[in-house]
Amino acid sequence: QQGMTVAPVVANLGPLEALTLNPNPDEVEEVFTLPLAHLLREENQGYTHFRTASGYGYTLPVFLNGPHKVWGLTAIITELTLELLVPGRY
Repeated sequence: QQGMTVAPVVANLGPLEALTLNPNPDEVEEVFTLPLAHLLREENQGYTHFRTASGYGYTLPVFLNGPHKVWGLTAIITELTLELLVPGRY
């Protein structure tokens, strides 16, 4: 959506088992976690190529081999976060 602002937040929430999450069902279908080690493995990293009707092409990151494929804005935010958290490893 054009004009939308997204503010990613990175936080240590402690043990995930102790959390009770109540996401908006209109916005979130499912909540899942992936270990940092999983995201850093090359076999779990990839890219998706898109081409618009006008012929413009672009490439976006994708993370594979977890409970779901992580793509789109979530993958972009994940990639930027990995670059900040583990420079030189990602």
